Amino acid sequence: MDRVLLTLALVVLVLLIFGGLWWGWRNRARRQGDIPALPTVPAVSGPQLTPPLAGVYISTTRAGSWQDRVVVHGLGRRAKASLELADDGVLIDRVGEDPIFLPMAVITTVATAPGIAGKVMGMPAGVLVLTWRNGEALLDSGFRSDDPDEQDTWLAAAQAALVGHGPQDTPDGGPTAAPSRASHEDGSQEDER
Repeated sequence: MDRVLLTLALVVLVLLIFGGLWWGWRNRARRQGDIPALPTVPAVSGPQLTPPLAGVYISTTRAGSWQDRVVVHGLGRRAKASLELADDGVLIDRVGEDPIFLPMAVITTVATAPGIAGKVMGMPAGVLVLTWRNGEALLDSGFRSDDPDEQDTWLAAAQAALVGHGPQDTPDGGPTAAPSRASHEDGSQEDER
């Protein structure tokens, strides 16, 4: 009888933990209601500028806040993915989730960082980070490549494509400065502007 009661207590505890996680996720999504719907994925994309990059979509955060995960519009769900660079934008084609399309006009920078919410690699260029604007929100989306050498090639092609589009304007009308990511000993980072 004691064993049955202990088992039931453990089941109730696990359900409470999962309920708390679900409640927190739902409240975070409600607080992020200011982030508009994602850009529409085009039926036909422009010419590919480099082969797709295989890896894992990690998460999206508010720019400069590498642990402030964005969960609205499915952006908080990690998934295997490919990262495709075309002349009209970047497609994050996630397995089992909706794809994310970032038109070239909304991307402000493409860089690397040691980590983003959901993954810290412990190396300066461990995660590919795309900084982009969605309405008034400036966001960072993280992607971990399966092959670091292919990531370097993809990064160079993406940065070259951004140069061709010129400086982007921020919602306040000024040009966007590319954030410099300062890394700390604990692996955290912050933007220096």
